[in-house]
Order: sequence, then C-alpha cells, then structure tokens
Amino acid sequence: MPKRKTSKYKTKVGQIPGTLTYTGGKVDSKLSIEIFDYNHDTYHEKEIKTIEDAFDFKLSDSTTWININGLNHIDVIEKLGEHYGLHSLTLEDIVNTSQRPKIDEHNDYLYVVLKMLHYDDQQNIISEQVSFILGKHYVLSFQEAEGDVFDSIRDRIRINKGRIRGLKSDYLLYLLIDALVDHYYYIIETMGEKIEGLEDQLFEGNPPNEIPIQIQALKREVLKVRRAIFPLREIVSSIEKIEHELIGNKTIHFYKDIYDHIIQVSESIDIYREMIWGLMDMYMTTISNKMNEVMKVLTIIATIFIPMTFIAGIYGMNFENMPELHYKYSYFIFWGIMLLLFAGMIFYFRKKKWL
Repeated sequence: MPKRKTSKYKTKVGQIPGTLTYTGGKVDSKLSIEIFDYNHDTYHEKEIKTIEDAFDFKLSDSTTWININGLNHIDVIEKLGEHYGLHSLTLEDIVNTSQRPKIDEHNDYLYVVLKMLHYDDQQNIISEQVSFILGKHYVLSFQEAEGDVFDSIRDRIRINKGRIRGLKSDYLLYLLIDALVDHYYYIIETMGEKIEGLEDQLFEGNPPNEIPIQIQALKREVLKVRRAIFPLREIVSSIEKIEHELIGNKTIHFYKDIYDHIIQVSESIDIYREMIWGLMDMYMTTISNKMNEVMKVLTIIATIFIPMTFIAGIYGMNFENMPELHYKYSYFIFWGIMLLLFAGMIFYFRKKKWL
C-alpha cells in the first residue's frame, strides 16, 4: 500500500486566526533582506543582517523597497509586520503559500499576493508566492527564496532609467507586477514550443510511447499557469477602480496597460489549453490509424489465403475416386492455380487502392 502524503496544512488546523505558520516547502531557505531607498537625485542600496535595521526607513520621505527572501523566518516577518502596522491576518497570508492571487485594502496599506512562475532545470514549472505591501513611501516584498524576475527594476533604480526615481511607491508596485506579468510571456512561449514539438512528433506518424505522459505534464502546466494568471484580471481591475490615497492618478493608466497584457496572456493560455486537448485526440487518432493499418494488412493476408485454403482442403480429403490426383501434372497445375489466385488478388487490391 503506497505511503500516504502528509498534508502541509495539518499544522494549521485548529489554530487561532492570525497565527503565523509557514506552509511552503522551502524550510531551509536562508534569510536575505535587501533595501533600495531612492528619490529623484540619489539612491542607496544595501543588504542588512537584522530586520531592525529596516525600521528607520518607514518614516523616510524617499521611496523604499524592502525585499525579504525566506518566508520560513516567521519571527523576522512578525517583527517587520508589527513595526509597519500590518494586520495579523495579512502576516498569516504572507507565510501561507497556498494563497490565491488577490488584493486586500487596508486603511494605510494595500496587500497584493501574486504567483511568480519559472522553469527549473528539468523544464518543470515552479510556482512561487510573492506578496507585496504598498505603503505611503514604501513597498515591502516577501519571497520564499532568492532568485526572482526583478533584476531589471533594480538596474533601473541604480542608473535612474525611466520614471522610477521620479515617481512614488505606487509606480514601484506597478513595475514589480508588470515584471511578473512580462515573465509569463516567456512561460507561455516555452509552453508553445513544447506543444509544437509534440505536434511535429505526432504528424510524423510514429509517436514515441512517452507522448501521453508529456501531454499530461503539459496539461498540468497549463492549469498551473491558468490558476496564477486568471485572478490577476480581478486584481488589476480592482486597482484601477480603487479609491485609495496610495494609488495616484498618474499611475492608474500604467495599470491599464498591465490589464491588456493579462488579457493577451489569458487568451494564449486558452488557445494552448485547446491545443493540448487536440494533441491527445491526435495521439489517439494516430494510434487508431496504426491499428487500422495492421488490421488491414492482416485482413488482406487472410483474404488471399482463403481460396487457397479452400482448394487445399478439397484435395486434402481422403476420397479414393478423385481423377485429378492420378494425372501426371496435377501437382504443377495446382501450384499454377495458387499463384494465379495470389497474383490476381494482389492486382485487384492495388486497383481498389487497398494496398
């Protein structure tokens, strides 16, 4: 009997609401805290060892981005949450990695949770939860482990490229969400290449035996991407309509651009989903065609030998009075009739295009 998997949510059963319990699988992730503090003229970048070093940035007039890697460090997240006035349920959602992408509105901050997708070395899609806290002059981001898609944003802060250092924290949140959405394009592009590769193998007419396993893996990938992308439309639409002092009028039209990108990615996912179902149908059709070819060959062989078997059966009977048996050339005549039947039936099958 297979060993039953232990549920990672078992420890949350019966706990008081607001209790912080990390439900992810990266329990050994090292803590990493990086800070970007900038305005139009200057910027400061540093990595800190203790979370207390980030407390002073809350009152800063410049824009601050504090990125924390390591959701398994509950005590650190709890201290940061207390200092920045985050609700206990918000902190609970940050460390609960099964959250559906959503946005929560609070009096002095907005909480946004999204899924960051990337391929590992085995070309399997990895989904990582990323949480954002948007405050008046700051953005807090929480990731499970090091490695993300935000390097271009870090470079833009360093070299003062574009509008980033001239606008506030709401624009920084837009850039972070936009980076995640842009990376979805790479995911669906790679997925499209996989689907096209499987189509080519199926069109060749001799698909390998592992094709059904690959199709099932693609179906799971599409569902994973779909679960990450579809709630984004609701999130971005809410940001566009929200009446909150943290979202300025100058930034709203940028979020509308994200919404257009999400619609495009969603449509591509729907197309790929239909294509994958078509791949399974194509595979079953290919297998059925191969089986039909085998059955056709076997049927033709059996049909050719039916008259020969009939003749052989007649002259294989043990009657004494069979005049043909005593004729000198009966054996050769028998073989001649057999060969003529064989050649005639082959000619007929080819004429009918059955061969």
